Amino acid sequence: MTILKLALRNVTHAGLRTWLNVFVLSFAFVLTVALDGLYDGMERQIMDAMIDSDIGGGQFWASAYDPYDPFALEKSHAPISIPLQSAIDQGKACAVLLAPAAIFPAGRVQSAVLRGVDPNQKILKIPSSTLLAHPAEGRIPALVGSQMAKNAGLHAGDVVTVRWRDVHGTYDATDVEIVEIMSTFVHSIDAGQIWVPLDSLRRMLQAPGQATMVTLAKDVREAIPGSAEWVFRDHGYLLKDLNDFIARKRAGSKLMYTVLLGMALLAVFDTQVLSIFRRRKEMGTMMALGMTRGEVIGLFTLEGSLHGLLALILGSIYGIPILAYLAWRGIGLPEMSKQIFSLGATLYPRYGISLYMVTSAVLLVSVVIVSFLPTRRIARLKVTDALRGRTQ
Repeated sequence: MTILKLALRNVTHAGLRTWLNVFVLSFAFVLTVALDGLYDGMERQIMDAMIDSDIGGGQFWASAYDPYDPFALEKSHAPISIPLQSAIDQGKACAVLLAPAAIFPAGRVQSAVLRGVDPNQKILKIPSSTLLAHPAEGRIPALVGSQMAKNAGLHAGDVVTVRWRDVHGTYDATDVEIVEIMSTFVHSIDAGQIWVPLDSLRRMLQAPGQATMVTLAKDVREAIPGSAEWVFRDHGYLLKDLNDFIARKRAGSKLMYTVLLGMALLAVFDTQVLSIFRRRKEMGTMMALGMTRGEVIGLFTLEGSLHGLLALILGSIYGIPILAYLAWRGIGLPEMSKQIFSLGATLYPRYGISLYMVTSAVLLVSVVIVSFLPTRRIARLKVTDALRGRTQ
């Protein structure tokens, strides 16, 4: 207890030097928590959007389907198996049929992918019910995302010609009417995608009862058997690209954390070295009065460690309100960031108690180690040399 009181007195009486160290450490602490929470929020926000509007509780893919091979898309469909059709009939899944196509907006040609979906489905959170509209005779209702509409210059009510090739290799064309522009930031259902009624696309391709993928509802827990023609893809597979992307971003940010924390710890280290150098006579006096070398080392280590503890307190005082405000109001994103990261207009960070505790532990342990390293010299200190102001 005496050592603790003495350490507190020495730290508080150090004045500006102490509070500069504390502020730098607290800034490193708050910034680390803020950025980690930012990545957590980014990952969760993108993941939730993809699950809600695209991948649901997982997907069954036709065995020939490869999202990275556009040349195989024409053959990437198969008859829906009996177990999958049963799940669709029970409202536990929905079928999606994909087909490559070309559109001709304003006399220009542009590649696109036709996505057939049941307008009455409730699995994907997209306004598919608008595909129940009845446009002029000979036209098919179509739904596109905001980014697709912007790139192709399309607006609600526009009519555009679509050309495709059916399963027999015959080219055909028809007009589709854009019945709605849906607002979404999930690229997989927006960029180059045109949603049409599933039955209409099956007739166009002459592929009755076929689909490219079957998306399960999020609350489906029972296992649905696959087959040679239908392969199940879980969240681990479907979200791998997203998880890898976030992991790379986190790895890059670790370098900044290390540099920032290293600068703060260097200030603590320099303070400890300077303190030991300037307080040589004080150390000699304490040892002459009966304090052991271990207690002196503990005193100086404790003084340095208190910088970390005070930094956590100070960082919590100004950091928690700031981070809570950001988590509540979110961070507005520029248009370019929304397109690159598949995020909405606002990014909401996520901060949890585990993130706070882990970051606090790392900071405290680092400060204790840095505070102890300069004190090793005290173990070789002679009392008579210390009383004369010498350290050797």
